[in-house]
Amino acid sequence: MQSQYGPKKMTDIMIIAPCTGNTIAKLVNGITDTPVTMAAKSHLRNNNALVIAVSTNDGLSGNASNIGTLLNRNNYFFVPFRQDNPITKPRSLVFDPEYIIKTLEEGLDKRQLQPILL
Repeated sequence: MQSQYGPKKMTDIMIIAPCTGNTIAKLVNGITDTPVTMAAKSHLRNNNALVIAVSTNDGLSGNASNIGTLLNRNNYFFVPFRQDNPITKPRSLVFDPEYIIKTLEEGLDKRQLQPILL
């Protein structure tokens, strides 16, 4: 008989807000070296929805492919996002906090809130 310690399946949905480019890259590559990435890994293992509220200066450059990868994985859902400031930060993305609750509601039903890009 195998013993298991600690609480199991405590959450139905989890949000990482804000979710930096560094954290997004770690999620894509399965790196669990922070409390956030460890919690996300544990949460996803139970086939639960993980909501990402992206906030990164390289979302339209170095992290674009990582965002695309998570968009194509099961159980990842994004709070709709936009360019932060197209003039002074042309590669920066930021989520819109007004959509957090609605994204969480849709994520519980395993649906991505649309449109993702604002």
